[in-house]
Amino acid sequence: MIVTRILRKDFQRKKTISLVVFTFILLSALLVASGTDLMMDLSSALNALFARAKAPHFVQMHAGEIDQAAIDRWAAGNSLVKEQQTVEMITVDGSTLYLGDSETAEENSIMDISFVTQNRAFDFLLDLEDDVIHLSPGEVGVPIYYMQRDDLEVGDRVSIRDGAFERTLTIAAFVRDAQMNPSIVHSKRFLVHERDYASLRQHFAETEYLIEFLLTDAGQVDTFSQAYQSSGLPTKGTAVDRTLFKTLNGLTDGIVAGVVIVLSLLLMVIAILCLRFTILATIEEDTKEIGVMKAIGIGRGDIKRIYLAKYAVMGVLASVLGYLASLFLGRVLSANITLTIGEASKGLLQRAVPFVAASSIGLMVFVSCAVVLRRLSQITAVEALRSGNVGTSVRNLPLLDLRRSRLLDVNVFLGFRDVVQRFKLFGLLCFVFFFCAFVIIVPVHFLTTIQSPTFISYMGIGQSDIRIDLRHSEEMADRFERMVDYLADDADVERFSPLVTSQFTMVGSDGAPETIKIETGDFSIFPLDYVKGTAPEREHEMALSSLNAREMEKEVGDTITLLVDGQEREMTISGIYQDVTNGGRTAKAVLAYDPDNVLSYAVSLDLTSQGLIEEKVREYSEAFYPARVTDLEGYLAQTLGNTIDQLRMVTVVAIVVGLCVAVLITSLFLKMLTSKDGSQIAIMRSMGFSLRDIRIQYLSRALVLLGLGIVLGTLFSNTLGQRLVSALWAFMGASQIRFVIDPMQAYVLLPLLLMLTVSITTLVSVRGIRETSIAEMVTE
Repeated sequence: MIVTRILRKDFQRKKTISLVVFTFILLSALLVASGTDLMMDLSSALNALFARAKAPHFVQMHAGEIDQAAIDRWAAGNSLVKEQQTVEMITVDGSTLYLGDSETAEENSIMDISFVTQNRAFDFLLDLEDDVIHLSPGEVGVPIYYMQRDDLEVGDRVSIRDGAFERTLTIAAFVRDAQMNPSIVHSKRFLVHERDYASLRQHFAETEYLIEFLLTDAGQVDTFSQAYQSSGLPTKGTAVDRTLFKTLNGLTDGIVAGVVIVLSLLLMVIAILCLRFTILATIEEDTKEIGVMKAIGIGRGDIKRIYLAKYAVMGVLASVLGYLASLFLGRVLSANITLTIGEASKGLLQRAVPFVAASSIGLMVFVSCAVVLRRLSQITAVEALRSGNVGTSVRNLPLLDLRRSRLLDVNVFLGFRDVVQRFKLFGLLCFVFFFCAFVIIVPVHFLTTIQSPTFISYMGIGQSDIRIDLRHSEEMADRFERMVDYLADDADVERFSPLVTSQFTMVGSDGAPETIKIETGDFSIFPLDYVKGTAPEREHEMALSSLNAREMEKEVGDTITLLVDGQEREMTISGIYQDVTNGGRTAKAVLAYDPDNVLSYAVSLDLTSQGLIEEKVREYSEAFYPARVTDLEGYLAQTLGNTIDQLRMVTVVAIVVGLCVAVLITSLFLKMLTSKDGSQIAIMRSMGFSLRDIRIQYLSRALVLLGLGIVLGTLFSNTLGQRLVSALWAFMGASQIRFVIDPMQAYVLLPLLLMLTVSITTLVSVRGIRETSIAEMVTE
């Protein structure tokens, strides 16, 4: 009961400090719980989606004719095959597709658009309720990608117009596609009824196939892939497995979860410092009370338990409320997961992990208090009753004598000198400002980088004005030759680079044949930034993407054996580059290609004037139909638009958190400092300093520390922050990201925002400095 009364009176007497500490602990618990909850939601939602859709373990995409009987015979003879199905897709050019009320076709879309019917055995296309979609004639299921991009609704129209042919369908559902959901996958499946499919099939002759397998043992997918590649069955396309599907589906939200968790870990570090500030502030204010308690015989352990009880109550309550608040913030952060992947029912583990994460903050509060409260043993009853404070050492530096102040205002100089003399005390606040700057600047830098046109280099593509892609179709080679001739004669084209992606056979480390996609052409025209080495220049040289090099355990100078024209050819690795497309597994070489194994053609080009880009995109779209023509900025926006939107949200959260931490710590520290400096303030008032002068000194202290913190935060953001972001993207194939920095934003606007926030907080905090005289101090 006595402890309860002491705690109640202490809370009433120190409402401001208690509220600040409570808010900060709550904020820490909130972010930790939200980050872990997001990771749990992503994992469970992906597992639920793939289970309900019965996603295949292995898929071989193929453009060309197939022999289904041969596939059936091979599958029947392979013990790893549980089920097999072949999905036929009608390929429709974007220039014939109109969505909603728009009269603009999808001609400049980078997506490969296909129409399919619902599968019968597995690989089901689901609606937003995660039910298998069953359509009536005249209805269509549209990929979620287009719903998000164009704000489409059920009941809107989808039109296919190609000359005299026109078919209008009504949107009846939006499709969750376990294979092709994310925007980074440049293929999208529209679902239609069998009758509408038959009608489209009569008009559009171009088809592609997905040769899909469910396996008896998902862990043997690599073995199965090798067996399929060496079987002689159709392989004219990309081979992918369920692991890659999950990785691509979880990319955007996984990055968001990673950023939130990193942010929460940084906040936990700041929380430790915050607790130290809080306890020191409390001890400074309560020094006389502690002396009285010791003088009347209360033991050190009992006094320590009183303080521990106070912060234990605050820690537990803040952690619980932080967890409850994370249930609402989690809905905001996981909104994209809920829409694109779905929502899985939460079991005990999914609910327990975020709660344990939030509870760890409360445990950290208790442990930190116990460590810091050892300082109580340094306080003697006589010293506490005599001086009313614990006392700290101050360094006297002759170079900072007041008489040496020439350029600075006296109050500004006194504030600066105090920071230098008591830097052991002020250094902690500087450290917190450094973390605030770091937490704010890193997400802003990453957002600026991913929105920059130069980010295209991390997609294995050289930076150019326009890119033209020609996918597999009849007469594809002839169209490509005509396109190259057209560009060669175009006076508006400054330079261009034809590129051909073909399928080659590689001899694996165990001697078994493996399929590898290699892009061939002149890579000196639009060069990439190589992590190691250089671009291939000779026929025996080859460059690998980072993920390919890592999986093959290859470095620059190592060799790979390819089968070219039936003969083994040893290729030397000339360089390693970054690529987040196609699962990050690509290669480049200067090789003669077999037209029968070509998967796609592409041309990158620069124009003589940037002002011609829009006009030329229209011209080339008509001249090279059905080629896909995009400017590089549009390519980035369509591929990473959803990721950019999510990162923009995370950046806003990081800025708000950083500013809140700066406000809380500044107010808390100044509360401690003004309490500690009570006698010094009284002396300065007796010497003629006004309250305005004293407030300017405290503002100077805060801004000096903030300036140093911003400088350190900026330096570490540009170095350590860059490495953290690279680590997040390394699993997708971009292991060495270099920040693109907006100087005005990074070096002017963000520092000014922090300075304004800290200045206002400081002025508000020091307004409470009361009129104090030496006489009053002596009386007390």
